[in-house]
Amino acid sequence: MMVEEKSKYITPDGYTSDIAVFTIVSENAEPREQRKKEPPQKRLKLLLIKRAKMNAEGKPNIEADKWALPGGFVDAEKRETALQAATRELKEETGVENVFLKHFGTYDAWGRDPRGWIISNAHYAIVPEFQLEKREAADDAAEVGLFSLDEIGELALAFDHEQIIADAVSLIEWDMLHSTIAKNFLPNEFTLSELQRVLMTVSNHSRITNTSVFFGKAPKLPFLEKVVDQHGNLKKTERNSFRPSQLYQFNDYVVFSTIW
Repeated sequence: MMVEEKSKYITPDGYTSDIAVFTIVSENAEPREQRKKEPPQKRLKLLLIKRAKMNAEGKPNIEADKWALPGGFVDAEKRETALQAATRELKEETGVENVFLKHFGTYDAWGRDPRGWIISNAHYAIVPEFQLEKREAADDAAEVGLFSLDEIGELALAFDHEQIIADAVSLIEWDMLHSTIAKNFLPNEFTLSELQRVLMTVSNHSRITNTSVFFGKAPKLPFLEKVVDQHGNLKKTERNSFRPSQLYQFNDYVVFSTIW
């Protein structure tokens, strides 16, 4: 009876993990003018690999020469979870490790993969730029690079990764405005201008882009506090302005509602 019941169900042809790794890079298009001293421009970028012509077994690779999210099959022999596979594949294909991964979606549409009915679990990670400096293509990846969202729009992407990336971008935008994950892209002590530039990589809302509005609200946020030195004096910096700017830091306050 149990055998008959089991025969009614179709088993997927594969189980994979994909990883969207985000970082924010500093960009200075032109040398700063002597009178102009401000935080560098920031841009959100995503780590992608270019699929090699041949796979690790020396056979022609599916979706070869297309750009894709790092990822691969869950190792059933090792009894891996999708999260463990994501951690392993990210290291094997890009050399990136020791990052926090968060699951955000499952993709199981028929036809999403030419190899059969392949179900994928998607994860995303927020990684400071310095942790990606030693990235290196390996395993099934011919190249690895960082791309802005505009640049990604011009690439030939493998499988249904265009949809996965779009969903990941929507998620990071939501998280940046509803949590304190911006801290992952900032030094421990930062100015309000630096925080504003990070938030502007994902949102053009007037509450963020309008400097007077932003500077009026940000100091009142419960998870931000002014930094003081060992003598109890307010700690300031001139790294991004000719006038000393107050330094801030995140505290342990837990956010329960929309920040901005």
